[in-house]
Amino acid sequence: DPYARLLLEALKQSGCTVFNDRHFSCENCDGCVSGGFDAATSQIVLCQNNIRQQSHMNRVVTHELIHAFDHCRAHVDWFKNVKHLACSEIRAANLSGDCTLMNEIARFKFGLKGHHQTCVRDRAIRSILAVRKVSKETAEKAVDEVFDACFNDLEPFGRIPHSKADAKRAYRDFQNRDRYYANL
Repeated sequence: DPYARLLLEALKQSGCTVFNDRHFSCENCDGCVSGGFDAATSQIVLCQNNIRQQSHMNRVVTHELIHAFDHCRAHVDWFKNVKHLACSEIRAANLSGDCTLMNEIARFKFGLKGHHQTCVRDRAIRSILAVRKVSKETAEKAVDEVFDACFNDLEPFGRIPHSKADAKRAYRDFQNRDRYYANL
């Protein structure tokens, strides 16, 4: 998967090499949660009882790898700073493919103008509420306060990958970054 390959390489370049046997765990989870990032262990949890398709698993892995990348490069305070959590959830919803048109149609949610941003905002709020005991108003306020900056932070993709083709281009660009900067 080009999304995961790019994120794994970016994590490695940031000094946070991911090892499959150490940093991924498949578990049975309560409710309809598909996965999570455990900051205390730097481990991605995949909820094997709630993931039924490869494409869904790819999105969950990508979403959680974005959290791992943020944890590595930005030293996110997951537990005390709801704005930090909001920012990472915005980035994960924006860059993982969670809000592609096809996924939104499958959820019976679609619109034309500004729909991607609306989806990212709504999914970030839902994710915060799923992992923290805060009010909906607190989650909405945190997302609103950091939305523009975090929505526009496209690292390490450099673009919003709306498809696998976009992710492949982003991966190719990422691999060639050093060659570009070396010629300046």
